[in-house]
Amino acid sequence: MFGPPRNFLGLPPDLSDYATARAAILPVPYDATTSYRGGARDGARAIVDASLQLELYDADLDREPAGVGIHTLDELEPDYRSPELMVARVREATGTLLDDGKFPLLLGGEHSLTVGAVAACRARWPALGVLQLDAHADLRDEYHGTPYSHACAMRRVVALGCPLTAVGIRSLSAEEAAFRRGAAGITTIAAAEVARVRYNVEARDALWDRVVAGLPDVIYITVDLDVFDPSLMAATGTPEPGGLDWWEVTGLLRRACAGRRVVGADIVELAPGEGPEACAFAAAKLAYTLLGYAIPATPPVGATGE
Repeated sequence: MFGPPRNFLGLPPDLSDYATARAAILPVPYDATTSYRGGARDGARAIVDASLQLELYDADLDREPAGVGIHTLDELEPDYRSPELMVARVREATGTLLDDGKFPLLLGGEHSLTVGAVAACRARWPALGVLQLDAHADLRDEYHGTPYSHACAMRRVVALGCPLTAVGIRSLSAEEAAFRRGAAGITTIAAAEVARVRYNVEARDALWDRVVAGLPDVIYITVDLDVFDPSLMAATGTPEPGGLDWWEVTGLLRRACAGRRVVGADIVELAPGEGPEACAFAAAKLAYTLLGYAIPATPPVGATGE
């Protein structure tokens, strides 16, 4: 075989063996409920391929986060009988990883996959909260005939009983706006609010402190890549102008991971055919950056459940 192994980052066996790895990458090539531009089913593969070009050393953290061990699983076979059954498949797969003491990072795929992963985490941490970075509220009760559409993902998360903090939102329906106003446990930081403090570091840090202060102790993080402005991330199924930049997203993620215990995460909605190769590389770098923030170099006490 020529070249590095085809796993996330092209890691050698001593850094990618399942038994010793603390993180597990779960690729999920599924986009059956996509409502605008398809192709998210190819996102996970594109992220893994692009990751082969990343440096393992993270200058921001001054270490190689890959040292914790990162195993890349085979792609999770989609269940096309119904979106609800696919969510159940993701829940089962995520639950297995959690029970094995792994930090699961799902690579989508569409946003409906988040519901299964959050359900698995909440079954083990009942006080779980969710931090959503996204352009869209995803709070519809049903869309195109199913309550398990990508447009309903956060509505299902709220139905699980998880408090939700959403950052970067700039598109939602009247139905979603009404639900958000009347529902307890939902906090929204609109993209416009972030933009107002873009060039004021102190004000931006204060905003991130406010976000983290509102989160419970244990959280799951979901990043829909359309949270970024399309000038940076054109390769999504539903691009939306007015998004966040790289430093805003990574700054918030770092602050959240430092202030709270993160037990799982996902990066979804990359449609590689809809944008330049740079988008897949940015998504791969974001995945590695998030792992570096979320998994300390030294395992915490009681790292698996409670």
